[in-house]
Amino acid sequence: MDTLAIFLTQLIMSIVVFSLLAKWVVYPWLVNRAAKISMMILIAPHSLRHIGLTFMVPSVTDPEIPQSFAFTTAWGDFSAAILALIALLALKNNWKLAIPLVWIFNLEGFIDLIFALSQAEAVPTLAGTWYIPTFIVPLLLISHIMIFIWLIKGVGKQH
Repeated sequence: MDTLAIFLTQLIMSIVVFSLLAKWVVYPWLVNRAAKISMMILIAPHSLRHIGLTFMVPSVTDPEIPQSFAFTTAWGDFSAAILALIALLALKNNWKLAIPLVWIFNLEGFIDLIFALSQAEAVPTLAGTWYIPTFIVPLLLISHIMIFIWLIKGVGKQH
């Protein structure tokens, strides 16, 4: 099996597992919580996306990693982490702009992940960071989709 095939197999398997867990466990549990709390729980993992800065650490990644991938992925993730923190603060403190801030975070974060995954030429150079796109990214993608559902449908209790 070539490297890209292994990568795609792991990525798809992780997406399937996280999707099933979201549908069977997370969604039913969150739907009985206040909408604000549910949203905060879904956003919280994204506040840790500073881990994407790892792509710019030469001793962790392959020296051949495309710099365009490393730069855009690292800073896209870091931006998502900052926006997630702002959205969390806004929700916690009931800011009037909380929902627009959640939209901004969710759109930027989702687009960033899709853009990073579209850069298949970087796959062979992921080296010590392989776990990020094959395990962490699928979890983040599923939570982004759940946030979109929450935002569009207004799921969860209103208190």
